[in-house]
Amino acid sequence: MDDSSPPESIDNTKEKKKSRRPANTAFRQQRLKAWQPILTPKTVIPLFFVIGIICAPIGGLLIYASSTVKELRIDYTDCFRDSPTDEAKLMDTSLIFPSFKDNNTINAMWQHSLTNQTYGNYLVQNLTKCTLTFAIPEEMAPPVLLYYRLENFYQNHRRYVQSFFDKQLAGDDVSLVDVSNSNCEPLATTNGTHPNSRAYYPCGLIANSLFNDTFQSPIFLNPPDSNGSESNETYVMKNTSISWESDKELYKPRVSNDYTKIVPPPNWQIRYPDGNYSTENPPPNLHEDEHFIVWMRTAGLPTFSKLYMRNDTSPMRIGTYSMDIIDNFRTDQYQGRKSIVITTLSVMGGKNNFLGILWLVVGGFCIVLALVFLVTNLIKPRKLGDHTYLSWNNAPSSAAAKGKGKASGPTIARDGRVGMV
Repeated sequence: MDDSSPPESIDNTKEKKKSRRPANTAFRQQRLKAWQPILTPKTVIPLFFVIGIICAPIGGLLIYASSTVKELRIDYTDCFRDSPTDEAKLMDTSLIFPSFKDNNTINAMWQHSLTNQTYGNYLVQNLTKCTLTFAIPEEMAPPVLLYYRLENFYQNHRRYVQSFFDKQLAGDDVSLVDVSNSNCEPLATTNGTHPNSRAYYPCGLIANSLFNDTFQSPIFLNPPDSNGSESNETYVMKNTSISWESDKELYKPRVSNDYTKIVPPPNWQIRYPDGNYSTENPPPNLHEDEHFIVWMRTAGLPTFSKLYMRNDTSPMRIGTYSMDIIDNFRTDQYQGRKSIVITTLSVMGGKNNFLGILWLVVGGFCIVLALVFLVTNLIKPRKLGDHTYLSWNNAPSSAAAKGKGKASGPTIARDGRVGMV
């Protein structure tokens, strides 16, 4: 055996030299075909004119569509304090925001009183009822929508948005520890993980702050019938079909009937005997509680409107209406405002001029720029350079390399590609 021969393992164990070089492909080496436009006055000026001519009419159509929406908004924030109790009084015109085609001078009246309200099987006494009386000057074609509008309510706060427990809302029988460890803090349980503690259902800040004013359907006062007699008529509005079907699938009723481990959120407890759930007064079926589902879809701005009721079949006729509101949600505690909004729809949705104004501004801005560029180009034109010099594949000539002359015509570079020199 020849000991002088190198061991066989030397060649096998020799490691390949590592390299960070990308693979030699068109994508990795940035050799893919690309097109980059050369912006000249002949292309830029017509382009700005075309964009302006397209955007401006679209903006006008959007504003026109928004103007066809009939809407009445009434701010009733201070009804519990400023309205009388004996007889209705005219509201300040600064609290009334009509938007109709011909008549935008509308008076409204308000008054408040104490009333009783039944929640499920439980009667709650001495609640404040605000009664609004208002006129509808023009017939509102269906669908007629009733919204509540809140101002200065920040549903977009980071901690507020995250304060819910999805498994609990989906109906799962979650434990006290699960709720305590969720994002619902500080409204997860009554006493942390203490043995006598109970979980809030539904837990979290969003659920606890649920808008809990109760709106009754408007009553048409003394409409004449075919016989000439007069009697009040209820304009029936329904509480269904106000939420997205995709949202409804996120909420399910509880699978457990054990109510000893859960308790209503603090702001809900007035609606239940002794502030507790029971067999006679069980927790709500969240899958069918569309007001709750609408509220849980948090708004991105501090002023927002959420749908409360709707009528998809009957028009709201011209006349005087009365509407009762159980006033539980006090916005004055956080310096906010609240209103009711009765509105119709257009082909572009609700009343909102912002999108139309935006299109008009963009169109007008483009036309102004096009005119400025056109006048500038006519008064003081600028000679354009030869864009062929922008090629990356130019092979410099000997004269150009020495700085003794200008580049000539096209030539073939060393790599075989055609360029300009």
